[in-house]
Amino acid sequence: MGIFDFVKSVGKKLGVVDEEAPEATELKKELDSHKLGTDKVDVVVEGDKVVLKGEVADQSAFEKAVIAVGNTLGVSKVEAGELKVAANAAKEPVFYTVKKGDNLWKIAEAHYGKGKGAKHTVIFEANKPMLSHPDKIYPGQVLRIPDLAEA
Repeated sequence: MGIFDFVKSVGKKLGVVDEEAPEATELKKELDSHKLGTDKVDVVVEGDKVVLKGEVADQSAFEKAVIAVGNTLGVSKVEAGELKVAANAAKEPVFYTVKKGDNLWKIAEAHYGKGKGAKHTVIFEANKPMLSHPDKIYPGQVLRIPDLAEA
């Protein structure tokens, strides 16, 4: 799996300077703070791109690791080609970049079909602990959209 794009000018601020990518140690600390099972993951910063290397337990941890570092102020790309999934063969994740006026209900209907807005809770749960409340999403934020079969 390749490189994932993020909006550099939005996200959680970790560093001292706006829109400058944070240090690798700050990103690793932030990633580990979510308790996703990323202790075997190394973080490398190359300009505004973050490279994740190592191993995670499952597909969910893979996707959450990508969005946890990608939704950081100053990060425009996350390369995860060297991040392996231990449990099963990794599949291509589905991510969605929040637009102005979006809410989780609208996003669920767009991805799962008309009348399936109630599945917004699946998207919220899939993005915890990075999301603390279903109404606290912002334009430019990238969310993982799980397959309903996984939910």
